[in-house]
Amino acid sequence: MELLCIQSQEHPELPLAELKAVMECENIEAEIERVTEGLVILKDISDENLDEYYGILVKRLGYTHEVHQILARSDIDNLDEDVSSINWDEYIDETFAVRVKRFHSQIDTVGTERHVGTLILDNCGNIKVNLSKPKSLVRVVAYGNIIYVAIEKIKLDKKHFEDSKPHKRPFFYPGSMNPKLARCMVNLSRVKAGQLLLDPFCGTGGILIEAGLIGCKVAGSDIYWKMKNGTAINLEHYGITDYRTFNVDVRELKMYEKVASVVTDPPYGISTSTGDVDGEEIFNEFFHSIYDNMKDDAYLCMASPHYVDLKPMVDEVGFEIVEQYAIKMHKSLTRIISVIRKKLN
Repeated sequence: MELLCIQSQEHPELPLAELKAVMECENIEAEIERVTEGLVILKDISDENLDEYYGILVKRLGYTHEVHQILARSDIDNLDEDVSSINWDEYIDETFAVRVKRFHSQIDTVGTERHVGTLILDNCGNIKVNLSKPKSLVRVVAYGNIIYVAIEKIKLDKKHFEDSKPHKRPFFYPGSMNPKLARCMVNLSRVKAGQLLLDPFCGTGGILIEAGLIGCKVAGSDIYWKMKNGTAINLEHYGITDYRTFNVDVRELKMYEKVASVVTDPPYGISTSTGDVDGEEIFNEFFHSIYDNMKDDAYLCMASPHYVDLKPMVDEVGFEIVEQYAIKMHKSLTRIISVIRKKLN
């Protein structure tokens, strides 16, 4: 069995890195075929694991827009025969729509949608086309001359990432991270549902919201009580109740239990969340403070500006950098997303 993932093309590396991290921590056994940027296929999935894997990916992924079960691999010459050979009664619930997406293909989008829809109607009883609110979505993806025919079994909630943008939360403060990147960073930390995730510079709680929505226990701290309280307001707003927030300087943080992951966006520049520290020193003190609060197998995922060299700092404390990804913010700033873990002895 195979799953087709249509991914964001906002970044050339992060969507695939996020997918690999989720597969790793959730023990998803599948071969990854990267067809092109924005299109990935998970192959060799056993029948008994398909629905479980499907559900995990849909719940967790931020930079993946759609996940579908592939029903057939075809091409222009064999499309009619391959579509007609599928037992559509098994997959379509009362109403359906066909949607075509192209990657480096000149296929006629509207014409193919109508043609495939007609073929399905001719080979399936008691169903109707509903283009506005179909119960079933047939996704046809064309890459060059290859055509993938797939069915959406579980819908990925893309609306959440629009509705949870920082300015739409009850408590807002400028400079908050967008929810897709926050979700991606949570996933890069390899945390699982039920485990404890910490953001020691929680700000308005954007990272904790994304972690809480995939089932993590969350804890956040900030030196400013306004941020600590605002985080609690935002978490409650999104129905997240398994959390703790603290008004504390990260250098004095002593967690009530060691955490499975740390995900954070430390402040930098003139005004910081340690009040009296700026420049690179905030990162150095952060690494020293957080080390003993983490489990031995815990990951740390953090953002930092490109001009800060993290490697000598993490080496000194006993961490190692596993992955790094650059995001161009504007002309003078590139944000680096680093995945870090304790060195294995």
